[in-house]
Formats: sequence, C-alpha cells, structure tokens
Amino acid sequence: MQSEGNTTDNRPTALIVDDEPQIVDFLQLGFEYEGFNVAVATSGPEALRAATTQRFDIIILDIMLPGFSGMEVTRQLRPLRDTAIIMLTAREEVDDRVAGLDLGADDYVTKPFAFKELMARVRAVLRRHGKNYGDVLSFHGITLDRVTRIVTRDEHPIELTPREFDLLELFLMHPRQVLTRDSILARVWGYDYNGDDNIIEVYVRHLREKLGDNPPLLLQTVRGVGYVLRG
Repeated sequence: MQSEGNTTDNRPTALIVDDEPQIVDFLQLGFEYEGFNVAVATSGPEALRAATTQRFDIIILDIMLPGFSGMEVTRQLRPLRDTAIIMLTAREEVDDRVAGLDLGADDYVTKPFAFKELMARVRAVLRRHGKNYGDVLSFHGITLDRVTRIVTRDEHPIELTPREFDLLELFLMHPRQVLTRDSILARVWGYDYNGDDNIIEVYVRHLREKLGDNPPLLLQTVRGVGYVLRG
C-alpha cells in the first residue's frame, strides 16, 4: 500500500484502488482536498489486504487490476465488510455494471469522469450507509448545503451562480487554509483550464459582494499566493 490514511482522527477515510499513477494522484489529491484520510492500493491482493485489515468509509475500486480484478475484491470483501464501494472502469458494457452491482458495489462510474460528479456519488452512497459526510458546510454565519445548494449568511438567503457556489464550497471546506491560485483553478475550473487566471479575482469579488464582505474581513487576499477564508 503506497500511502495510508491516519485513522486516529474523525475525518472520513477512503481507499483508492487503481494501478494508473495519474488516476491515483488525481483521486488522492481530490479526496484529500475534500477532507478525507486516504490510503492507496494498486493491485487486487493489496486492496483486499488493506480493506480487511482497516475500516474505510468508502472504497473507490477500479475493475481492471493486477493480481485479480476489482470484481474479485468485491466478491471476497462483501461477506467480511459492509464498506461503501464505488467501482471505476473504462468499460461501458451493461453486463459489467450489473455484475459489479450484483456483487455488492454501491455505485459504478465510467472513466473518464468529472471529480465533482464522483464526489456527489460518494456523498450519496455514504448517506445510504448512514454517514452524512459534509452535506452542510458552515463558517462564521455562512451556511452552504451541498444537497439543496442553498446558501445563507446569518439566515438570509444568498443567490449564487454555479461557479460561485463551487468556489465558496472550496473555501468552506478549507477554512483558515491559504489556497493558492493554481489549486483554486484546478479544483473549481478544472485541471485542463487554459484561460486567464484573473478569472479568480473576478469571482472572488462577486462572492465578497454577495456575502456582504466589504471591506474583505472573511475572504482575504494573500498577496502573491492566493486567498484564505478567515474569521
């Protein structure tokens, strides 16, 4: 196992199982940004060993793996653990999806996928397992509900565009943490965004106006680096 989540705190835990380094890096970075402790396995036997010796809240499990497949991991794991499982595959065949679900997977995502969609599925699966991970984010009177997409400040509703919502969501997930411009662009606009990075300044200004943060006391600029949500 390449990395291991620290299970001594209260953060949710995820096991990422894939043998493609780019996919692993992409998912590990994304889940850590979402507040998860992350462990990684790159083969079927490694995944099964990790999943039976530790308890994870969610397993993101590729089907095509060295050793044996994600299907076999699920088949052997299900009698031992009720851990939530989302399967990943490059295949689109209905039979594969049905087989995975019949073996006990909770959901199924076909590559390539948007990380935002995967996280929405993760939250939905965890809710079905009785774990309402991160549905409501709050900080200094600001409340953001990821399910209803309702945002309020001091109980007054605030209308945000989808991109403004995503940007505020990112800041609320990481209060008091300085977020670099590159990390904001990657998480909100996508890793392949090639436009003008001044777009961040525009949207931060819009957020400040709608939150009544003028002068900016909550959403502060860290010159030469990025932005931070402070109180």
